Amino acid sequence: MALSSSRIVLRAAQREDSEIIFTLIQALADYEKLSHAVTGTLDELRDHLFGARAYAEVILAEVDGQVVGLALFFYNYSTFLTKPGIYLEDLFVLPAYRRQGIGKALLSYLAERAAQEGCGRLEWSVLDWNASAIAFYQRMGAEILPDWRICRVTGTALERWAIVTDSSNEGVDEI
Repeated sequence: MALSSSRIVLRAAQREDSEIIFTLIQALADYEKLSHAVTGTLDELRDHLFGARAYAEVILAEVDGQVVGLALFFYNYSTFLTKPGIYLEDLFVLPAYRRQGIGKALLSYLAERAAQEGCGRLEWSVLDWNASAIAFYQRMGAEILPDWRICRVTGTALERWAIVTDSSNEGVDEI
């Protein structure tokens, strides 16, 4: 699959793209002032994207043969719509290539894919301080949901929440 709009080419990432994907993720984290939050490794990313079980997919944007952006996404499910959806985890374009239609091309590709696959929605999160991204998404027709908040459990809290077989879970049937 390749989509070209003048100089922009969109293509599905391949295993050999793992290093550039990881580099773009690090650049995104730096942009969002979250470099400290990148604790995963290139090997883990490669395994999770291209291993026996793929947890996510990546579409890469190229200009003149150089990878300059990505959309990393996975499928979710809406019980209310009773339809699958696409969740866009990361959308990133290198700063020197912004305002050239690359982000729009990536979002449009995902919207087209969602529509073709019968998905009920395409959704993602945006940091509240990222006014330029919010304005861009609104120009594209996205609705910014004011009543929803992201809930997250990680690290030791996740471990504490994990169901383990011991006396603290009496009466809980194993799955």
